[in-house]
Amino acid sequence: MGAQDPITRRNCLVAGVGTVIGGLAASSLARASNDEHEGKKPAISGEEALRRLKEGNKRFVTGDVLHAHQAADWREHLSDGQQPFATILACSDSRVPPELVFDQGFGDLFVIRVAGNVYASDVVGSLQYAVYHLHTPLIVVMGHERCGAVMAALDALEGRGTEPRFIRSLLERIHPGLEKLPDSVQGDDRVQAAVEANVRWTIKQLKALPETQQRLTHKEVLGAGAVYELKTGAVRFLED
Repeated sequence: MGAQDPITRRNCLVAGVGTVIGGLAASSLARASNDEHEGKKPAISGEEALRRLKEGNKRFVTGDVLHAHQAADWREHLSDGQQPFATILACSDSRVPPELVFDQGFGDLFVIRVAGNVYASDVVGSLQYAVYHLHTPLIVVMGHERCGAVMAALDALEGRGTEPRFIRSLLERIHPGLEKLPDSVQGDDRVQAAVEANVRWTIKQLKALPETQQRLTHKEVLGAGAVYELKTGAVRFLED
């Protein structure tokens, strides 16, 4: 990604399960789980994985959470390997923990978190790891209301505010997705539109990858965009 790469290499604003650089060729990572074999099919379909996420979020919103897969015996079971049923690329915001939002437990989700849920080389490496080695059938890019990174990107595009250089580098990854926002949309509506546009921008970049196109064509993986509502706890999935 050229001059923008230093922000991720220095771990600025990147959080979550860890990053894997350059297409994930390191065999040591492949040995981390007994379930990570090339050619292995997902245990469930992308549609079924999406259904599980939606049902889990409904439980979270209503407070009828199951808190499944959190007991000591389940953690011990996972010591031999993992097979998460979905991969979530989400913002690092402390108010948006995907496992809680979707009422899932240990080993259910492969979560990648970075401010602004942006597209970057090591983020893509982690996504590719999940698809190629863990065989997750679903990738969800999830933004959230009033995302600080998106709001800062809007400010920068409109000539307001200044940020340190590494934050600026991250915001530059968001800018292209916001360039077509209509001037007629302002205030909170503009922020909401920008959050959705940023999710769609990340998905567009992911779908442009040849590896992703191949997986989508053969229906080996399903992609979806979503926005988390801070007040209600609901996840609203975006239409294509």
